[in-house]
This record gives sequence, structure tokens and C-alpha cells, in this order.
Amino acid sequence: MVKLDGIAAFVLVAEAGSISEAARRLRLAKSVVSERLVELERSLGTVLLHRTTRRLSLTEDGAAFLERAARITREVEDATAEMAERRGSLAGPLRLSAPVTFGRMHLGPALYPFLATHPDIALALDLDDRRVDAAAEGYDAVIRHGPIEDSRLVALRLAPSRRCLVASPDYLARHGTPRSIAELERHGGIFYANRGVADWRLVGPEGAALVRARVALRVNNGDVMRDAAMAGLGIALLPSFIAGAALRAGALHAIDVGAEADPEFIVLAHVEGRRSSAKIRALVAHLRSAFGDPPVWDRPVSPA
Repeated sequence: MVKLDGIAAFVLVAEAGSISEAARRLRLAKSVVSERLVELERSLGTVLLHRTTRRLSLTEDGAAFLERAARITREVEDATAEMAERRGSLAGPLRLSAPVTFGRMHLGPALYPFLATHPDIALALDLDDRRVDAAAEGYDAVIRHGPIEDSRLVALRLAPSRRCLVASPDYLARHGTPRSIAELERHGGIFYANRGVADWRLVGPEGAALVRARVALRVNNGDVMRDAAMAGLGIALLPSFIAGAALRAGALHAIDVGAEADPEFIVLAHVEGRRSSAKIRALVAHLRSAFGDPPVWDRPVSPA
């Protein structure tokens, strides 16, 4: 007889690409996951995975079985969540990914009361500034800042996010405050490396413009960008959820060049085709309420 735990182990191994990673996510010994796979293959009378010392790959039968197996595990998870919801409680694992700075500054504090209200939810939160593949890496949902380019994901807006050009008072005293895009291009820029380009796209009365300032620093972390701007290294385009406290404290000044960055959003995205689980729906509602509308980090600050 085919056992559900064997099906779940197979799906997770296929998604993770290794037995070790699947075992880590399941919080089981690697030998237990291997045994479940062997038992599943014995029950089905076929080999589902090619195993070598370097990698795993699906056999033809494994690829055919995976689609139905993944659907079975999702249905069981959804049914379990629905039963918990009917009992007035939410339970079970929930795996999320989020950017480091936003996770540390805003998501974490918003999650703590949610988890206190729903103690039977086992949350695994991975903070990572790279764009993780939600489907391939086994996440129930990902928190993102900005547009969602993966067509497999369904994005649910949590809060708006305003971005502005900022610099330290010391930097502006030494180099002057730019008042136009032409003046801005003569300054040093601090750029977010994960966006792939060292420029700023700003929109003004005359339309959109790409600003290419001199590169003072490229880095893949918002905390470091803010700190570099506060240290007087150059001008940075930062979301207010990162720069807001420094702006209100006067450690950074907002710069008005007659053009602004396009507005963006904080979103929660889950894999297309999967109906939002009760846990995801409850989390989205909680985060929207916790962040507010307008969100607390978007309180207006006067420009320099």
C-alpha cells in the first residue's frame, strides 16, 4: 500500500533536489527520508529517482508521478488547514522567505503577535536578499518589495512603499544639494546590486528618466546602503521602510530633484494554481492590519 508520508517525501526531494535538503525541511534523519523513498518505489513497482553521488534526477516514471503526487500533498495540506479553520484554529508548517532588512525591521515585529495568537503554526522564516524561486525551493509564500516577475506567482498586496533619494547632511554640505536630474548625475550614488543596474529610474513632469550617477558603492543589502548614506558616502534611493527612522531623526535628508521613483508595494506571493490556504489568508489580513494604510514607515518627511 502506498503511504502518504512516502509521497510527501518524494515530492519534497524532487523540489529540493537532494535528500539531505528534504530531510532538513522535514526535520527528519536523512536515512528516514531514504527509507520512505525506497518503500514508495517498492509499493509502486518502479524507480522514481536516479541516484548518483553528485545529484538526483527524476526517471520518466518519476516525472509522470510527480505532478499527481504534488497535487495529492497539496490537497491533504489544504484539507488539514480547512479542518483546523473549522475548529477555529490554524495549525501546521508555514515556510516563508523575505528580504533581510524588511524582515528584521518590520516583518518580524508584525509576525510575533500573529504567532502568539496561533501557537500551533510552525513558522520557518528565511531572510535572504536574493530572489528565491518559491516553487522550486518549497516556500509556501515569499514577501517581496517591488514587482513580481515570476508568472507562476500570485501576488497579494500588503502595503504601499514609497522610495526617495536620501543623503547625509554632511554629504550635502560638502557636495551641495542637487535640485535637478542633471545636477544629480554629478553626484556619487549608492546602488542596490540585486536590481542588476547602477541607475535610478525617476518620473517627472517631462516623463521618465534614467539617472546614471557615479558609482560610489554597489551592495545587495538595504541596511548597508542606509548606513553608507549616513556615513556621507553618497546619495541612495531607499524605500521609506528602511530610511524612515533616519529621516525623522535628521541623520538623512530627503532630496527633491523634481522627479520621483515609481511607487512600489510590499507583497506576499504564492504559487499560482494553489488556492491561498487558511494560514496564508489569515497572515495576509494580519500583516495588512499591522502595517497600516498608509503604513507607519511612509509618514511624510520634509525634503532637504
